[in-house]
Amino acid sequence: MKQIAVDPTYIPAPGTPEEFNDIPGTTLFDMQRSRQGYHLNMFCMSLMKPENRAEFRVNEAAYLQKFPMSPGQREAVLKRDWNRMIELGGNIYFLSKLFSSDGLSFQHVAALMTGSTQEQYAQMMLAGGRSVEGNRSKSGRKPRHSKSERKRRG
Repeated sequence: MKQIAVDPTYIPAPGTPEEFNDIPGTTLFDMQRSRQGYHLNMFCMSLMKPENRAEFRVNEAAYLQKFPMSPGQREAVLKRDWNRMIELGGNIYFLSKLFSSDGLSFQHVAALMTGSTQEQYAQMMLAGGRSVEGNRSKSGRKPRHSKSERKRRG
């Protein structure tokens, strides 16, 4: 894969998808992802009904055929690849219907998504969350300073 040189002085406009895409571990659920994940999210919502959960448990692949999802979305559901489902338009609040059907909690799934144990994840959150050090930017750009900080620096 070809490496692309990144200008560390470049700062995307505030609030744009480009700005959010540069934050490690952040996937912006915007209009594009909402459209992309519509059928995945509707599948998840279907699991609110006990009869649908029962049918899904009998044959997951067959049940998923009721929803016009992409092959990648179906594969992510079958593998319970939570991060991939989010990349493909899944919204965590809709996905919660699936992981709740599996008997999993938000904390359990968040730990899986971050590559930690439930205990490690809980301790991290109790300690104030993920450290910003090393997690500000994928591209290595410098953090944006507030207006008052920029004025002070001259």
